[in-house]
Amino acid sequence: MVEVGDLAPDFEGHTDAGEMFQSRSVLGKSPLVLYFYPKDETPGCTKEACTFRDRWEELSRLGATVVGISSDSPESHTSFKKHHNLPFTLVSDTNREIRKKFGVTGVLIPPRVTFVVDKNGRIVKKFNSQLHPESHVDEAIRALEALPDSTSPAS
Repeated sequence: MVEVGDLAPDFEGHTDAGEMFQSRSVLGKSPLVLYFYPKDETPGCTKEACTFRDRWEELSRLGATVVGISSDSPESHTSFKKHHNLPFTLVSDTNREIRKKFGVTGVLIPPRVTFVVDKNGRIVKKFNSQLHPESHVDEAIRALEALPDSTSPAS
């Protein structure tokens, strides 16, 4: 698994909108929050996605691009996104190549791992918790607020 301090692997995948997302299109422009989750419409994954949705204003204020990644098809992502009114991009990783690049692989159930990547492509936070899906957004926001170019108000 890639670790804090490593450069994030470059990747691309089809989105819920049927377009190609390329990670390099974000680098240099904004921090990137990548959250890997097991499956659309399952209880934990829905809770996680809706927590990101409900904290969207904070994530936007911090300038983050948020991308959810699972092995579901783009069509499944389209339905999931519409059903829960998700404001961020979902990327399909049906061949699990993106997971492999990040080292987010499991035996029975794919792990739930969130990475925060700074504008320069360096991983500044990795959070792995299968059982606390709602914690992923809290961890991401704290990491974004700690970035030197954070747009958050000073504490």
